[in-house]
Amino acid sequence: MALASVVLSAREWLWPAVAVFLAAVAALGWSYRGVPAASRIRAACWLLKGLGFVALLLCLLEPLWSGKRARPGANYFAILADNSQGMQIKDPGETESRGQRLQTLLLQEESAWQNRLAENFQVRRYGFDTRLRSMREFSGLTFDGRSTAMGSALQTLAGRYEDRPLAGILMFTDGNATDLPEGVGGLEGLPPVYPVIIGTDSSIQDVALRRVVVSRTAFEDAPITVQTDVTAHGFEGREVTARLLGPDGEVVTRETARAPGGGGGLSFRLRVGGTGRGLAFHALEVFPAADEETFPDPAGTSEVTLVNNARVVVVDRGAGPYRVLYVAGRPNWEYKFLNRALAEDPQLELAGLIRIANREPKFEFKGRPGESSNPLYRGFDKKNEETEEYDQAVLVRLNTRDEFELRGGFPRTAEDLFVFHAVVLDDVEAAFFTHDQMTLLRRFVSERGGGLMMLGGQESLHRGGYERTPIGDVLPVYLDHLGPAAPVMNLRLDLTREGWLQPWLRLRANEPDERARLEKMPPFQVMNRVRDVRPGAMVLATATDGSGKKHPAIVSQRFGNGRSAVLTLGDLWRWGLRDAEQGEDLAKGWRQMMRWLVSDVPQSLTLQARPKAGDPNNAVLLELRAKDKEFRPLDDAAVTLTVSRVPVMARTGAATGPAAMDPLLSESAEAAADGEQSIRLVAEPSLSEPGLYQATYIPRETGGFRAEAVVTGPNGAELGRAEAGWTSDPAAEEFSSLQPNRTLLEAIASRTGGEVIRVNDLASFAGDLPFRDVPVTEAWTFPLWHTPLMFLFALGCFVAEWGLRRWKGLA
Repeated sequence: MALASVVLSAREWLWPAVAVFLAAVAALGWSYRGVPAASRIRAACWLLKGLGFVALLLCLLEPLWSGKRARPGANYFAILADNSQGMQIKDPGETESRGQRLQTLLLQEESAWQNRLAENFQVRRYGFDTRLRSMREFSGLTFDGRSTAMGSALQTLAGRYEDRPLAGILMFTDGNATDLPEGVGGLEGLPPVYPVIIGTDSSIQDVALRRVVVSRTAFEDAPITVQTDVTAHGFEGREVTARLLGPDGEVVTRETARAPGGGGGLSFRLRVGGTGRGLAFHALEVFPAADEETFPDPAGTSEVTLVNNARVVVVDRGAGPYRVLYVAGRPNWEYKFLNRALAEDPQLELAGLIRIANREPKFEFKGRPGESSNPLYRGFDKKNEETEEYDQAVLVRLNTRDEFELRGGFPRTAEDLFVFHAVVLDDVEAAFFTHDQMTLLRRFVSERGGGLMMLGGQESLHRGGYERTPIGDVLPVYLDHLGPAAPVMNLRLDLTREGWLQPWLRLRANEPDERARLEKMPPFQVMNRVRDVRPGAMVLATATDGSGKKHPAIVSQRFGNGRSAVLTLGDLWRWGLRDAEQGEDLAKGWRQMMRWLVSDVPQSLTLQARPKAGDPNNAVLLELRAKDKEFRPLDDAAVTLTVSRVPVMARTGAATGPAAMDPLLSESAEAAADGEQSIRLVAEPSLSEPGLYQATYIPRETGGFRAEAVVTGPNGAELGRAEAGWTSDPAAEEFSSLQPNRTLLEAIASRTGGEVIRVNDLASFAGDLPFRDVPVTEAWTFPLWHTPLMFLFALGCFVAEWGLRRWKGLA
């Protein structure tokens, strides 16, 4: 608030007035010196008469009360009214909704505080929901906006009045903004904001979905986990049910928990089995357990609204099949069990390259005396003597895509190797590879982002001569300086603390069952020892020998864009020979291990749908990253996107209060009858990142959406396809919290220099606003000396002094 001050206009009389005042003080002191009265009575009389003299002397100096105030009509002032459907909520004990109360406040009280504002400011009226709208009067509020874009509305106002004097913003809202997920931010350039909170802080009976996160793990039984946070206001101590519906409306899984007291929240973890590939859309619903039979009939529940009880979620089950290349130096049992296990997984494809015969010296024919070379090669150029001295190794190719794949042995070019997602090396020495092939495998992990695992066969790790090689540098263990040691036997496998946190290493649902499974595993007899693990690598499992010493058994680390791992045991196949149950455990363990190895490996084409943070229209940024066969950015491609809405057989709220809830299925069925509507977009290359193509899509409906990208090369040939999915549910976000967000509004007011205004204080606020800090002001003065109050005050002091003397018998 602008401060006023007192100014003396007749300053030339200051020193004469001071002299008269000092003389009057001395005279009064002399006159009261001999008065027979108590000292406090004399002091009071002296003070009263002195104040009277001071008042008269101040009139001589002509004091003026001056300050600054808003120049009438020179400043703008904005009034914002929340027009979102969240204002349809009825607070406990209220007969009207928040919107009806707001409309009454803005219309019936207009002659009072709004007219007073209009006397000093150019008042502009706005309504806001998904966007800001100018309004002549607030009778046009409908309270049907899909979201509360409060941050966007304030920023739009700041931009409109950037070059004009905007004195402040009076904002009527419940504070539940949908475009400020991280709280207050981006308030630069705003004038003081004065929020008026509509709604009460009373507890509202409501069960609502707050946060939904979908994650994919290497678990075979339930690789998809849907985790959600739920609030259950007014249902403390009662059971709440969350259930996940499949694309056809069937209940896939459900979970029930009891709501805690004190308004605490609930967390649900719904696990879904992974069948099939690609995108799947599900409906997530939450409600009081007692209402399961009637849900989502509004008549069967006591909740304020059912709009926030359901949401569509998208599950990415993977773009497989993911290809794993298994390279072995000899036929062995590990490949048999690994191949059998992965044959049951539609997500994984195993291609094998197994050497069944080593390179051997050729049979030497007898030639001319003194001739040591093969006489069959007589007359040929013998620059490469190796071609006539050795037979090549015999390799067997298994499960290749065609007759040409791996025909020349281990790939020699990035184009041939990078089609795989992971490579498993077992019982094969480093001399099997050329130096270029080992460098290529290092690039496969670091640049392509593939997974590399080396098993502990006889010719692996240190025994295979991998120290100081490009492949050895990728591994998470040190292979050199390995001293002599006795063979280790009777090894018992156990998980480390880090290993227990890895879902792909666990085969049972809980820890006691998992420990019992580990106890039943047979002892292993073969281990390819390592000196130590590299910094940053994690030991996930250990093997304890007969003497109680622990050895690293499973070690992993990140390397560049990919990951590498080592399994030092060389006879894991023993696990599957004891009985049928452990044979199934071994197969399941291999599948989960391979899923983990390929889980983060990128595809050459990846499409992501990323919501634009804070966008009031829930716009989605579609980003496609394209790479060529050597996984270098692809800059000369053309990308076409097809976006379509996916029908989901589920029910979500369409209105609040007693309004009926419309099933999404009926709307989807109508769309299917007319043909699935889709929109084609052309993605533009990014100027900041090579190989990145972007397009923006604004959904106009609620539900799930699928985008498919088709990438073509410069010659028009199709290079590949990619897909992504997302959901849009502005109503669920709008009603995620029903109580007024007082904390957010107070933070906005504090950051902008405003304050929260109570409804009952609007009249006093309108009268006080002109005297606050505003852009355009004018000076005002008020003559304090030219008022009857000043003379009445002096006369009152003299009369009081006379009356006191009369009362005490001094006059």
